Amino acid sequence: MRVTVKYFAAIREDMGVSGEVVETNAANLAELRDDLLSRSAAHAQSLARGRAVRMALNQVMSEECALLAEGAEVAFFPPVTGG
Repeated sequence: MRVTVKYFAAIREDMGVSGEVVETNAANLAELRDDLLSRSAAHAQSLARGRAVRMALNQVMSEECALLAEGAEVAFFPPVTGG
């Protein structure tokens, strides 16, 4: 299936792009993240399992178990602190 992936803040800077459209067989966000990790060194570093990364599915904050569907929009971003 085809999904649109968007990157924000430090992840966008590390990736060098704000987003991409990817073909994936991933059923959920966890599988998509794992799929992206294998795409390049930048993906592996920015989305590494040891890094705190938040995810949104179709503009709703989501857990890794959230199911993907054709045409979904997935956003990855680091945790945000405010003050």
